[in-house]
Amino acid sequence: MEYLYFCIIMCNLMKPKLVIFDLDGTLLDTIDDLKEAVNHAMSLRGFPTFTRDEVMAMVGHGARNLMRKALPIGHKDDDMVDAAYNDFRAYYITHIDIYTKPFPGIHDLLTQLHQEGVMLAVASNKFQEGTEHLIKEFFPEIPFVAVLGGRPDFPLKPDPEVVDEVLRKAGIEKEDTVMIGDSDTDMETAANGGITGIAVNWGYRDMSSIENLKVANSVEELFFFLKIH
Repeated sequence: MEYLYFCIIMCNLMKPKLVIFDLDGTLLDTIDDLKEAVNHAMSLRGFPTFTRDEVMAMVGHGARNLMRKALPIGHKDDDMVDAAYNDFRAYYITHIDIYTKPFPGIHDLLTQLHQEGVMLAVASNKFQEGTEHLIKEFFPEIPFVAVLGGRPDFPLKPDPEVVDEVLRKAGIEKEDTVMIGDSDTDMETAANGGITGIAVNWGYRDMSSIENLKVANSVEELFFFLKIH
């Protein structure tokens, strides 16, 4: 029965013309550098610091929301969040790549997709400067059609506006587009944007328990899902 269900999933997937990737937890493992920046902002205020797993549970909705989650109860007012965010960002942008690295197999995946004529994009809730920095550093040879992060007055995922922006830049239709990410936020973004979503299970959320969801447990499986040979 499991094999039959797997075959049904595969038969319903066609090779896409455009693949939109999440960044943190999908292309790159960024948690350790994020943890250091969070703990820097907390230490400046004498607040408790966090472990890797604790920070992992808080990420995914942008750095300002990360600060709001990290700050202790009673210290989550907007002024404190703004101040902590400014300290977090100043530290993070200068220590953004100390521990960060691509997940195994990601370079090969992106290279193969590009060589087969698939257009590539990034849609992240990380602030724009940080998103661009990491893509340029770790994937300089990949010609992404769009690299979009969090920007002022621009809604974060799961709002579908980022999907619409990528589609406009790429000139590709929704039915030819797939979004890949490691969280329910990414899958909600795909659904809200009217495109196919595929979850990966090597990131920061366990996606295997979510029903009716395509989940790749390895890069090799994702290759197969995308009909890449």
